[in-house]
Amino acid sequence: MDPAEPELRADAQGPRPPPSALSEPDAHGHSASGDSGTMSRDTEVDMKEVELSELDPEKQPMATGGEKNGLVKAKVAGGAEPAAGAKFTGLSKEELLAAAGGRGWARARTALLLLFWLGWLGMLAGAVAIIVRAPRCRPLPAQAWWHRGPLYRVGDVRAFAGGLSELRGRLDYLSTLKVKGLVLGPIHKNLEGDLAGTDLQLIDPVLGSREDFDSLLRAAQKKSIRVVLDLTPNYRGQNSWFLPEQANATTAKVKEALSFWLKAGVDGFQVQDVEDLMDASSFLAEWENITRSSSKDRLLIAGTNSSDLQQLLSLLESTQDMLLTSSYLLNPNSTGEHMRFLVTQYLNSTAGRWCSWSVSQAGLVTSFVPAQLLRLYQLLLFTLPGTPVFSYGDEIGLQAVTLPGQPAKAPVMPWDESNLSDTSGSVGTNVTMKDPSSLLSLFRRLSDQREKERSLLHGDFHALSSPPGVFSYVRHWDQNERFLVVLNFGDAKLPAMLGASALPARASLPAQANLLLSTQSGRVEGTSLDLGTLKLGPHEGLLLSFPYEA
Repeated sequence: MDPAEPELRADAQGPRPPPSALSEPDAHGHSASGDSGTMSRDTEVDMKEVELSELDPEKQPMATGGEKNGLVKAKVAGGAEPAAGAKFTGLSKEELLAAAGGRGWARARTALLLLFWLGWLGMLAGAVAIIVRAPRCRPLPAQAWWHRGPLYRVGDVRAFAGGLSELRGRLDYLSTLKVKGLVLGPIHKNLEGDLAGTDLQLIDPVLGSREDFDSLLRAAQKKSIRVVLDLTPNYRGQNSWFLPEQANATTAKVKEALSFWLKAGVDGFQVQDVEDLMDASSFLAEWENITRSSSKDRLLIAGTNSSDLQQLLSLLESTQDMLLTSSYLLNPNSTGEHMRFLVTQYLNSTAGRWCSWSVSQAGLVTSFVPAQLLRLYQLLLFTLPGTPVFSYGDEIGLQAVTLPGQPAKAPVMPWDESNLSDTSGSVGTNVTMKDPSSLLSLFRRLSDQREKERSLLHGDFHALSSPPGVFSYVRHWDQNERFLVVLNFGDAKLPAMLGASALPARASLPAQANLLLSTQSGRVEGTSLDLGTLKLGPHEGLLLSFPYEA
């Protein structure tokens, strides 16, 4: 017991406990509780608890931490406790309303309300100003599947995979190349020069069955790879379209085959050597209408060996979305200046039409391009505005096998690296599948870069003035990253000497640009290069990037 607290005594002034609360005397006449003062104090505490328990539950104080809420236990002068049940209460509702209506509080509320609305209006005005002054985003163009990645031609299924069923197992490999379309065949039954023995709706049993083809279609669809079927009628003969007097019967068979294979689920068609077809432009227009009648997402590709611009334009003029592969870019003595002329002339002549780029309608790049320029051509085809089209093996520098006195044969695709040395020189140098500096690695990097960058995917194109051996250009789209491509077609080291006077303000060149990749070893990727002093090695190509600046 606290010595400062006076001991409670049962005297005349204190409360008298009821008789039942007292202890009965023992046999010797003494109290069971001992000291009578202690008994009185305990009894008084019990009586207080009894009084509290008899109160209405709603009037009982709440208990918190073992104490009675609402009761204050304080020391007062003389050591006496205040009366039990004393409570402290706040202001009443009337008192609060009276205080809130005071002149000081009214002014404070008015000031705070005014500040709130002024701040809100300021933020609104700032947001409107930002929206008005911010440059408007350029609307994205409509993109078909053949706009988003390269097309991969497998003309000879047996040389590439062995058959249709084996080809299905190579779709994973095509996925690593970011291929969007597989141009397949021809695979139909064809007796050389025999129109009656040619059936465009029947698969050559040497390559597989209809079930194998349907299985290939389903597997390709799951991997988002579209299948384009080549329907060139007489692909085993000297004339792909038989004899001129058989033109009507031949084109009638093609028309029937288009409807048949569209129902089977193919995503488009290819026909080659259209320069040998009489009135080719009108037939191509009709076949494109049939192809797109089932869906706007179907594609027609025409191939030609011609490199004459006017003849190419005549084949395109009657169609809308048809792609044309040709030998237009081929030139045995190509220079940077000549390549610049060819590309800009073609883009200007097609008046903004979506283009496709290849070195031939079906052949391998190595058959037309020197080995030292293979990497340069890969960089070129992947960064021009349009769809790049490759034949199988172009990604590794595969070469056609030629034997004395015999026509060139389609080379076998070397799937196992251990067989590279057994292909009789059919594979170019530095094409190891796992080598990060190989031609295959460069192909994959460029395909991936094109797919994820809008400026390369569908951006504007502007050629720069450069020395005769250099071809350079800028690709840009709206506020996205810009890309600079510099190609040295010469066999000597050359300064880039980039002339950007013809560039619009939104695509102006900076003083420096970031190096993404070089077609040759020796440069550190990711470094910043000074464009004013930039020099390129022989046959070197550079891909650089720089940010958009408002």
